[in-house]
Amino acid sequence: MSTAAITVPVTVADHENCPVTSVLRRVGDKWSVVILSVLAHGAHGFNELDRSVEGLSRRMLTRTLRALEEDGLISRTPHWRVSPRVDYALTDLGRSFLEQVRALGLWALAHRSDLEAAHTHHG
Repeated sequence: MSTAAITVPVTVADHENCPVTSVLRRVGDKWSVVILSVLAHGAHGFNELDRSVEGLSRRMLTRTLRALEEDGLISRTPHWRVSPRVDYALTDLGRSFLEQVRALGLWALAHRSDLEAAHTHHG
């Protein structure tokens, strides 16, 4: 959706139905990008993810993994061994999403002093 397609005034329905809104919510989510970044190093089981991210409760990890799977950004693969295990991994869509998030992160780092100066000026 280009900016030319935005109608004014912007309604709540316009905002909620915009595909960019859900993507920005995922980027702004406290744990999603962290979990995706951990999975960029390879598949992890639930317990491995739990130990990899300090301050993330098991309940929130479960909710975040479900949301990422629903968005198609990660896959969930159960293994029925002697001790059952579930592995989580990035999908191709998740890898391409993470590339864009990294680009945003690089932009933020490059403009950090500008952003801090603006906050100081207006704070």
